Amino acid sequence: MEKIDWQVEGMTCSNCALSINKFLLKKGMQEVNVNPIDGKLTFINNTQTDLEKIKIGIAELGYKVVSENNAVAEKKKWLHNNKQRFLFTLPFTAILMLHMLHRWLPVHWLSNPWLQMVLCLPVFLVGMYFFGRSGFKSLKTGAPNMNVLVSLGALCAFVYSLVGTLYFQNNDYLFFETTSSIITLVFLGNYLEEATLKSTQKALQSLVKSQKVMANMIAFDDKHEEQIFPIENTQLKTGDLILIKTGEQVPVDCKILWGDCLVNEAIITGESIPLNRTKKDILIGGSILESGTIKAQVTAAGKDTVLSGIIQMVQTAQAQKPPMQKLADKISAVFVPVVIGISLITFLLNYFLFHTAFDQSLMRAIAVLVISCPCAMGLATPAAISVGLGRAAKKGILFRNASSLESFKKIKQIVFDKTGTLTTGSFTISNFRTTIDENLFKSIVFSLEKYSNHPIAKCIFNEWKNNDLINWKKVEEIKGVGIKGEDSQGNIFEAGAKTILSNNANETSHNIYVLKNKELIGWLDVKDEIRSEAKNVVQWFNENNINTIMLTGDMQSKADEVTWALGIKKVYAEKTPAQKMEIIDHLNKELPTAMIGDGINDAPALAKATVGISLSDASQLALQHADLVLMNQGLTNLPEALGLGRHTFITIKKNLFWAFAYNIVAIPIAAAGFLTPTFSALAMGFSDVMLAIISLHLFVKKVF
Repeated sequence: MEKIDWQVEGMTCSNCALSINKFLLKKGMQEVNVNPIDGKLTFINNTQTDLEKIKIGIAELGYKVVSENNAVAEKKKWLHNNKQRFLFTLPFTAILMLHMLHRWLPVHWLSNPWLQMVLCLPVFLVGMYFFGRSGFKSLKTGAPNMNVLVSLGALCAFVYSLVGTLYFQNNDYLFFETTSSIITLVFLGNYLEEATLKSTQKALQSLVKSQKVMANMIAFDDKHEEQIFPIENTQLKTGDLILIKTGEQVPVDCKILWGDCLVNEAIITGESIPLNRTKKDILIGGSILESGTIKAQVTAAGKDTVLSGIIQMVQTAQAQKPPMQKLADKISAVFVPVVIGISLITFLLNYFLFHTAFDQSLMRAIAVLVISCPCAMGLATPAAISVGLGRAAKKGILFRNASSLESFKKIKQIVFDKTGTLTTGSFTISNFRTTIDENLFKSIVFSLEKYSNHPIAKCIFNEWKNNDLINWKKVEEIKGVGIKGEDSQGNIFEAGAKTILSNNANETSHNIYVLKNKELIGWLDVKDEIRSEAKNVVQWFNENNINTIMLTGDMQSKADEVTWALGIKKVYAEKTPAQKMEIIDHLNKELPTAMIGDGINDAPALAKATVGISLSDASQLALQHADLVLMNQGLTNLPEALGLGRHTFITIKKNLFWAFAYNIVAIPIAAAGFLTPTFSALAMGFSDVMLAIISLHLFVKKVF
């Protein structure tokens, strides 16, 4: 099984993506995702199919799998993009259109049908080479695209004009300017569509640009003297040494070996306030060193860096289709044959029933072909999602999939974990008691807690790590309970919450209890601080009629303190991971529920929630089960994440309304003869531009 990640050129609409999707599914590929906006193609090849044959098959459909090198070579070809095609066809079309002004301008020489044909022919050949080829290949896949309609309309107008030139020599039969204007204006529309849709990718593109920079690599010569030389960061490997100076971009993820600095991580977190970093701290590739000079060791390079992971996550989410898009895709897939049928009916009704002249009936049928726009329906959701995910990524809000964006629209209550979520998770030991030697007690607790990722365990590890380490014969972590270890003499030691105590225990108000062979030998208390932003975030949810709930494994008394301080409406305390999952399941049945947590014991509940949210410094298990990750700013961006989810959904609805309304209104108008094929081509070209403009508004829209 191999995951393939390709870039495809030549896609102009969602039907193009559908053609590639169908082709790959027929070849046995799985998990196929095609993004018509950025050309990203991913799929899983578990059939051991020759990938070169797949590339050839995609090329036969009219598209091309490119690498960075041959993408540059492709740009050197003549008429390789819609802008060049439009500029080439524009002069011929402009001259032909002057023919329509012969009453006011001395251009009677343009009435010559042979001259009109000569002027139209270059435009027609370029148009048919592009639209005709693409349309024919899309028909072969069973997913006809918009180019079928454009090429069919242009072909009908050209053939009718050609027959008129050869047999009648009458201007009533000449519609060469219609052929040219259709092709030229569609090229213009496609160019404007590409330009505006690329704008929906600008947030992600700014992240991509940050991936390639020059780095100062440190090496040592034969005399062991330090040498510094420039190298592209893509050539760096884990373990390499680099020098980063004031004002430079951190080239890759690295750990500081020497020096102190102020670093701006806005590109990753959305927060522009510089952060202090010193020896042993990790720097994230893409951030900016605002002051200081440091030497660092590369900890991750290439696709393993945090920035690459973010970009990959956003690209994957963009390629996925939320449930709302499925109906649009189904309609888009049959849209072209339906429009051809409507066009034929338009001609027959106008000519035979309403006795409209043959040429006018034909023009109305062509107008129907040209004005219809299946692309708008297919691009409605991807365009909005691209903007929503891009804006979110710029603010350090990472959605794992497009469905979670849509799921946010219906969230009515939010559940918070306490430790490390509402609180900082930066514990300090405030008190402890033991019935055995203090040093031995510390050694036992440290040796147990070093195996846990819980914030309290990390606190104990950091404060008592100088004590002698006990090598356990067996050690295990019990989620939501604690740590159990067996020493070489067979003694069983446990460190955990009060649930490890016997039912008749007298004292149950401490954070950690330590048992030896089920006998209490000591306890610890730790203190934690509430996050500075937590109260404002909880207040925002309360003001927006979203139920706030705390769900924690901590003691009831400590949970009540935090609940009261923050204004949370309801609390569940002293719950195991299994109980947390049951509570989330129950809450979900009442109302759609989001949960935010950061610990191992939160992972099952996060997976069960309508939307699972995790902090970026959470445990890996919590991150894997989350639909949304908040990067390094605690809870600050949580309201914006919810707002972006809702307003992205609103934008999708606006786009779909526009796409369907445009076609429902435009096609009958064209069929009734109120629009010429020329104006129809112009309207079609700008329909997708309008859709992109609606999506781009999400960049600046206030969402919370």
